[in-house]
Parts: sequence; structure tokens; C-alpha cells
Amino acid sequence: MTGAEGLIEAFLEMLSAERGAAPNTIDAYRRDLEDFRSFVEDRGSSLATAASADVSAYLAAGSAAGLKAASRARRLSAVRQLYRFLTAEGHVGIDPTHGLAGPRKQRALPKTLNVAEVDRLIAAAARRAETAQASERPRALRLYCLMEMLYATGMRVSELVSLPRNVLAGDTRVLTIRGKGGRERLVPLNAAAIAALDRYLRLGAVEDGSVAATVATKWLFPSRGAQGHLTRQRFGQDLKVLAEEAGLDPERVSPHVLRHAFASHLLDRGADLRSVQQLLGHADISTTEIYTHVLEERLKKLVEEHHPLAKKG
Repeated sequence: MTGAEGLIEAFLEMLSAERGAAPNTIDAYRRDLEDFRSFVEDRGSSLATAASADVSAYLAAGSAAGLKAASRARRLSAVRQLYRFLTAEGHVGIDPTHGLAGPRKQRALPKTLNVAEVDRLIAAAARRAETAQASERPRALRLYCLMEMLYATGMRVSELVSLPRNVLAGDTRVLTIRGKGGRERLVPLNAAAIAALDRYLRLGAVEDGSVAATVATKWLFPSRGAQGHLTRQRFGQDLKVLAEEAGLDPERVSPHVLRHAFASHLLDRGADLRSVQQLLGHADISTTEIYTHVLEERLKKLVEEHHPLAKKG
């Protein structure tokens, strides 16, 4: 057994004996550490003499090879733990991983729907409102109203279902929304949302489907439940059923996905980022910037699928 192999085995024995690491975990550490050992030895170094430059070069090589950030972060974690053990045991004098920042994991892109898919959802809600029997029509009109308002405003689902009735006291073309942290913002309603809201209000609806005057309640979307208004969970369930009616995968559809669709479709059509931030109620514009990445990915896919040179080589 070489010296380098002995250092790795000593570390792995510690993981097993002191931390109770499972065999699969030990095997994963061994693969990562043997990979690192081979890399530094190819550079003319060793585990005992490796410097920070060797570890940085190792991470850079993984990135150049197409290794995902999560995998590179896992490898760095294994190497970092090895050297913490080796320095604590006196096998090496300096930890070459000290002060090294790990690769940043790419922020997950929000799930969204394209315009045609949203149109299918809204059309399905409209059909349900037109064809529902009298006993089911209030709930159908409520769902249609919720769909139009959600896609028109990009509200958080918790903001939408808990809208107070007095939100309509002023100009019904613009709603004043109280969002996170008590911050207020103005959101406009488009013509379709205004029409759907008017139909819903003229009929009135409560959770169990009976007709009632919404003016007599505190909430715009009242319910007989403990909260007094429609819950986001109930709306989410109704939306899943609607997705099936529209021929969409229910797993891809949720109120939050429609909020994402609202933002990405606005940006796709030239809206500026600051305006979208205000409409969504984001305190920090960096939160809104994630939608620019959605558009970047869409443009990349467009080029890959349609550019005449994209599939050559």
C-alpha cells in the first residue's frame, strides 16, 4: 500500500468507526478521493504536498469536463474533510482547501407554462363555467375568475385567495394588494379579468356551491372553512383537475407556476425587469432576475432546434 493510499484508508476507517458511515458512503468517498489523488499525482504532486493551486486546478478540470456544480461541490467536500482529518492527525502541516470557495450551485429555474398552455387552461375554465349545472356554476365561475385574475396579475396564491371584499372599493381596474412584510402594491386587471370578476360577483359563490351574496362577506372568495376564505390548497386541487381537462400534465400546473408564467411572458414581450419586480411584489430585484434566465434558456433551445448549423458537427 502506498503512502497516499494509506492516508485515504486511514480517513475512511475514521468515517466508518467514528461516524458510522454506511458502506455506500465509504465507497463514494473513496472514488472521489482516489480521483483527486490521481489528479494531483499527474501534476507531479501528492496528497501530502498538494497546495491550494492543485485543488483549484482539480475543480477547474471538473468544470471543463462538464461536471455539474453539485458534483464538483461534493468532490470538494470530500477533499476538504480528508485534509481536516490529515491536519488534525499531523499527517500534513497545511490544509490546501483552507479558504477555497466551493462552486456555486446553479439556481433552479422556475417551472412555467408557455402562452398556448395557459390559454388552454383558461379556455377549459371558461368551458366549465358555461356548461356547469346550476349547482356547480358558482364554483365554476369562481375558478374561472381566479384563473383570469391570477394570470392577469401574477399575484401570490395566498394574496389572491385572501383578497378582502373591500379591495374593490376603489377603481376595480387596479387592485391594491398587501403582500409580504405588509408592503402594498398596485396591480392592474386586464379586460378579461374584469369581465370574469364581474360575472362572478353578479352570481356570488361560496365553497359548498350554494349561491350567496358576496357583498355580505368579508372576503372576495368566501368559504365556510375556518379561515373564512378559499384556501390555497383547495385552489391548487381545483387547478390540477382543470389541467387534466385541458390536456396538460397536472404535475406541471400549480398557482405558483401561473405566477411564473405571468412574469416570464411579460419579459418575453419586452417588459422591463423593474416593472415586473413591482408587479410581483419582490423586495429585491435579484429575485426577479431569475426570470431572465428562463428566457435565456428558451432562446438557447430555439437556436438549437431551428438554426441550420446547430445540428452540424
